[in-house]
Order: sequence, then C-alpha cells, then structure tokens
Amino acid sequence: MPPARHAVERTAYHAATEQERLQASLSRLAEAFPGDVAIAVQRVDADWTVSVNGDKAMPQQSVSKLWVTLAILAAADRGELSLDETVTIHKDELSIFYQPIRKLVGEAGYTTTLHDLIRRALQQSDNAANDALVRRLGGPFAVEVAVVGRNLDGVRYGPGERTMQTAAAGLTWKPEYSFGRAFWEDREALPQEKRKAALQGYLADPPDGATALGIVGALARLHRGTLLSPDSTALMLDTMAGSVTGAGRMRAGLAPGWRMAHKTGTGQVMGSLATGYNDVGLVTAPDGRVYAVAVLIGATRQPLKARQALMSAVTGLISGASAPATGDGTADEEAAPDAL
Repeated sequence: MPPARHAVERTAYHAATEQERLQASLSRLAEAFPGDVAIAVQRVDADWTVSVNGDKAMPQQSVSKLWVTLAILAAADRGELSLDETVTIHKDELSIFYQPIRKLVGEAGYTTTLHDLIRRALQQSDNAANDALVRRLGGPFAVEVAVVGRNLDGVRYGPGERTMQTAAAGLTWKPEYSFGRAFWEDREALPQEKRKAALQGYLADPPDGATALGIVGALARLHRGTLLSPDSTALMLDTMAGSVTGAGRMRAGLAPGWRMAHKTGTGQVMGSLATGYNDVGLVTAPDGRVYAVAVLIGATRQPLKARQALMSAVTGLISGASAPATGDGTADEEAAPDAL
C-alpha cells in the first residue's frame, strides 16, 4: 500500500473588516482599563455596531440632559410649546453642582427662553437650566414618558438632579445646597460608611442608568431624523456640536478634519473613586461617514488623565489618528468638584 499522503489545507486570506478590527481593538482597550467601563460604536451609515459591555446599565449623569432636550423638542414639534417661550428661574428653583446660570438669578429671578435653556443645558451642562426644562415639561416623569414613547431601549432618565445627587451622597435635598459649600460640608460630615453605602447603592442600580448600546441606538436615530422633525433634529445636533465641555475626552482623539456633536457627564467622587465619567456623541468623518459613540466609565480609581486617554483612544481608533491627544482637564467638567 502506498504511503499516506498528507494534504496541506490552504486557507484563503481574510482581511479583517472595519467592524472586526474595531471590535478587537475596543475589547483590548476595555480589558486593559482598571474600572467598570462600557463602550459602543454604531456605524450609522452602514448599520453595524460593536460594543464591550454594551448591554450593561451605567450611570449617565449629565448625558441624560440629551433626553430632556429631546422631550422639549418633541413637544415643540407637536405644537405644545414654542422655543421662544420665556421661563423665569427663581433662587428656590436652582439646582446642585454646576450651574453657571446661577450668577444671573437675582431677587426677581432670571427670565430667558426655552431655546437659551437648551443651549445652556447641552453646551455648558448647566443643571439649573436643565431643571427648568424638566419643570416646563411637567417633571421627570414627563421625560421618562418621552423616552419610553420613542422606544429608546436601554435608556432611562431618573428622578432629576437634586433628588438623585443628594441620595447618591447619603443626603436629602435642601434648598441651601444650591449655594456655597453647604452640600459638600454636609456630605463630609456623614459617617464614611453611610456615604459609601449610598454611593454603592447608586452604582449598583443607577436611577439614571442607560446602556452604551441604547445610547448609540438613540443617537443613530437622532442623526437619521426619525426621532424629531428636520428643524428640531438640526437644532439639537448643531447645539451638541457647540459643546464646550470635555475637551480632553473623545474630542481629543479625533484626527484632523473629523467633527463631533456630543454630550458629557461626570458623577460624584469619593476619595480616589470617580463615578459616572462619560462622553457620548456623533462623530463625522471628512468623507461623510458617521459613527454614534458612547464611552461610559461607571466607576474607577484611575486618575483624570487615564480616563481621558481611554476616551480619546476610542475616537482615535475610529478616526485613524496615529496618536490621540490627551487632555489636562482644562475645559473639562472636572475643573470644578463634582461638576456635572
């Protein structure tokens, strides 16, 4: 019998697709980062998605301002309100943490338009401006109704800034928390175990939780124009493109010629533990390709520059930047303690 002949199998070379390369690279990034992280990227014009921990609910913090503006614009589309309508904010209606509009609120209050409040909420991440929009809608439940009504799977709004932030710190809302250092003083006076338990409870089941996949799905639908009227869609995207927060996050990783419309979020810090550090948005290539991106860091003990480096690395991979830049915290919401 002739000796057996060993066949050599030849496998055709398979060039990895953009989707496959990005999935592998994002998996490596997330695995190397010490902390609770979720990442999702959807190629809007090609309808594919990659993710790491994409279906895990993460604290949104100020990312949730997107859904408030969405609800306001949807109401405007239905003719229930006008963006030129004026609203007066009084001192007892101020919020907590970052709210630059506060300096304009005198004894008679401060009157401005809904359009201006949208700009302040999305571009400056102003909590008092966002709270005024929520009040105009009828409260947090109205925002939740808008989210559910548009089938934004994996996204929820929560009880609002004042209630949520004080509960996450182990406190109960008091009006004096809108001014000075009262909130920080009361928080620091709490027993450490009580404060830790409150923050861990928030992280375990964030009332403002959203999945990275849910967020990029919603952003993709926003870009396609299926959530709002053409005018409202353009207004929201243009306003997001003018955001001045998070310069060291995703924006820092973009290659020249790429554009981004985005919203950041930043949660509370306890010792070295940073929570709810996020950036989400729509990234557009010079040739018109569009990607919906969400990078959500639920909790980590990594310093600011490491968190920024993770986010800029994601957009660097998408845009092909050879060496994504890292920020120094300038123009980032963390320029102020617990700013959101």
